[in-house]
Amino acid sequence: MLFFKENKRIILQAIFGLLFIGLAVFFIRHEKTELAQVKVVLGTANILWLLAGIVMTCIYIATQGLMYSNSFRTVGEKVPFVMVVKVFLKRNFIGVFLPAGGVSSLGFFTREFERKEIPLTKIHFASSIYAFTGILTVMIVAIPALIWALIRRSLSSNQVFSFVALFVLVLVVVLLFISLVRQGLAYRLIIRIWPDLEKFLAELRSIHIRKKAWIQTILTSLLIEFIGMAHLVIATKTLGFPVSVEVVVIGYITSVLFLSISPFMRGLGAIELSMTYVLTRFGFSTIDAISITLVYRFFEFWLPLLISGLSFVFVRNNLILRIVPAILTFLLGIVNIISVLTPAIHSRLEVLLQFIPLYIVDVSNYFVLMMGLFLLVTAAFLLKGLRTAWYMALGMALFSLIGHLTKAIDYEEALLAGFLIISLFYTRRQYFVRSNPRFEQFGITTALISAVAVVIYGTIGFYFLDKKYFNIDFDVRQSVEYTLQNFFFFRSEHLNPSGSFARDFLFSINIAGFLSLSFLFFTLVRPLIYRRKFDETELVEALELVKKHGKSGLDYFKTYSDKLLFFAAGNDSFLAYRVAGNYAVVLEDPVSSGAEEMKNIIRAFDLFCVDNGLKSFYYRVPEESLAIYDELKKKHLLFGQEAVVDLKDFVLEGRSRKGIRNSCNKARESGYFSKVYLPPLSEDMLDKLKAVSDEWLEYTEYKEINFSQGTFSIGELKDQTIMTIENAEGKVVAFLNLIPDNAPGEGTCDLIRKVKEGPNGLIEFLMAEFFLYMKSRGFQSVNLGFAPMSGIEKSNDLPEMSLRFAYEKIRSFAHYRGLRDFKEKFAPVWYNRYIIYDHHYDLFNLPAVLRKVIKP
Repeated sequence: MLFFKENKRIILQAIFGLLFIGLAVFFIRHEKTELAQVKVVLGTANILWLLAGIVMTCIYIATQGLMYSNSFRTVGEKVPFVMVVKVFLKRNFIGVFLPAGGVSSLGFFTREFERKEIPLTKIHFASSIYAFTGILTVMIVAIPALIWALIRRSLSSNQVFSFVALFVLVLVVVLLFISLVRQGLAYRLIIRIWPDLEKFLAELRSIHIRKKAWIQTILTSLLIEFIGMAHLVIATKTLGFPVSVEVVVIGYITSVLFLSISPFMRGLGAIELSMTYVLTRFGFSTIDAISITLVYRFFEFWLPLLISGLSFVFVRNNLILRIVPAILTFLLGIVNIISVLTPAIHSRLEVLLQFIPLYIVDVSNYFVLMMGLFLLVTAAFLLKGLRTAWYMALGMALFSLIGHLTKAIDYEEALLAGFLIISLFYTRRQYFVRSNPRFEQFGITTALISAVAVVIYGTIGFYFLDKKYFNIDFDVRQSVEYTLQNFFFFRSEHLNPSGSFARDFLFSINIAGFLSLSFLFFTLVRPLIYRRKFDETELVEALELVKKHGKSGLDYFKTYSDKLLFFAAGNDSFLAYRVAGNYAVVLEDPVSSGAEEMKNIIRAFDLFCVDNGLKSFYYRVPEESLAIYDELKKKHLLFGQEAVVDLKDFVLEGRSRKGIRNSCNKARESGYFSKVYLPPLSEDMLDKLKAVSDEWLEYTEYKEINFSQGTFSIGELKDQTIMTIENAEGKVVAFLNLIPDNAPGEGTCDLIRKVKEGPNGLIEFLMAEFFLYMKSRGFQSVNLGFAPMSGIEKSNDLPEMSLRFAYEKIRSFAHYRGLRDFKEKFAPVWYNRYIIYDHHYDLFNLPAVLRKVIKP
């Protein structure tokens, strides 16, 4: 039960995901007949009126966005028009799949508004105003229309019931709101059942409603009602039927009434039936009524649903779009192979042979099969973002499209190839990892030499084997032709070997062709491995820039020899990075004089990465720098927190320090004391420190890591201040080293190591002595370093959910929790640190990349 309680949001989203899939199947099965009728109707419709309906749908969507915007203005908040249109589209899509979808969907996709620093209370209140106003304007339009219809007796009892139910709903909502504002019966009942809502309701009552903005919201909603009626007019005109104002108003009101009280699927089915019934009551035949209804529903439901669905897919950095081309490539490869191995549809083949000769059909089958085999392999390299793989997939998709049409008019398979071409073209900017040009040249040269050698070998073989083994008297042209055919695995029906020797001869050409083509393929898709050595001359310039512009505790590690340095031309800044595979991981922010310099060098580094087939991560970026990366259209992910102890308030007295005080007292009573050694250190002291470090590495079974911290290095330690814990005999049992920290008033240390034997609390004693020493030297704070994957208390998206789940549940990450728990003893202030990246897909590679980067 605890697991479900802690992860209920993830579980609910998984359930909704499965529900979406199930409902998609339901759509196809339930609406199969309707969709077929829509296709027939649209095929015979007036194109100009149809286009007018599509334009009106776009106006409808824009007006919905305007109504959302006015709803937020009603509560005193301004939101960008484009943003609210996108939110409407997303909520419209998800509302189809939720119970009471139009209302329940309003609780989703609030993060866009939260980023604008709009309080969550106002977000929900504005959404409620939007929903209530929509129902209210239906009543405003419906009342006169329904009174007229009742007089004319053109309404059924079901429609009257729907109107009454809607009126009761509006009345209940109004009374409920009045009770909440005046703290009446409904308010007291809600607080008794859900006491946590008292604060929310208090905030709700404090919101001032702008009456002018609400009137504009009502007017906008009324405009939406008239647009809906216009859709019904256009649907009727599209099919060439006469239009009546009474029919349009009553038909539209009926559809909205059923939509308002529909508990599921936005009235799907119920609206079609009710509107069809209403239209037949006004003299339309059943077929005509169904046709008008289906065209109307195309404008009001299916087209907005399609546009809403695309709002989820065709967005920048969409993870689905990054994977879809690879999936389609793999599927097309399978389809190509199956299509060639299964018999062609005879009737299509007969038609095709009237236009092209049979040998073209055979060649097309061969090429489709070959493309299928290579597409299967290419799919894997597309996932790596290889530009060459993109070109190859695009070329093979084009060949497949043409091949399917010229081998048996297999337009179904050709359509899949067409979808792949479109997806590849749309995502073309995602594929920029370069292939290794040296290997490309080597592969092409090797393939050409192999082809020439095989042609010579095959030509001589065919020429001399001729009649005895193939019953053909080959000339030189035929020998070359048949050699090339077998090199590319194309077997001619005229070539019939007799005997094992002839078959082995052909097989040897096939093997040579397979090895040559495979090697060529491998060299073409082999990614460029970026290699560059540490430049000592750049180090001098970097050290000067750190002295000049440094402001971080990590600046010291940016000039470590494990990193490469990047300088932008004409820019007084640099960044430090390390390469793992096709990723360049930058340590924190660039060292720069200000925000503009920082943006310039990040842009320059992006260009550098593209030129060298790399993608970038920025590791442990502080929260105050996020605005710069956001401006550069990069994404961020909370990756952990950095602990900083305020030395002004650090004392060993008091209840909160009891545990640390006890550890210190116990250590002192056992004869341990702290000592500080200033540089340069003696060889004897360095040997003692090495002995402690070696023992620590052995019994903890840890390995040296670097990138954002140092390793044990005699060359570095001899010029640093060291604090040790020693016993009565002068043996060093624990130590730490002080390193430069460019943050004003802040000090920090790097290595913290101790021997296996020693009293409990030895490290707490060391840290307490370190804090007191730094305080005596005038420092205001001490940076305790980074606790990865901690601090993700509220998971806003899937990446953060995954990190939080790993941190809290997975056993292999337990040491990260222990690291935070240890630092928490000293009551530090925690500061968020982020990973900066370009695409969600990159996060799949993040763990492996960081593992490689932090190794020495």
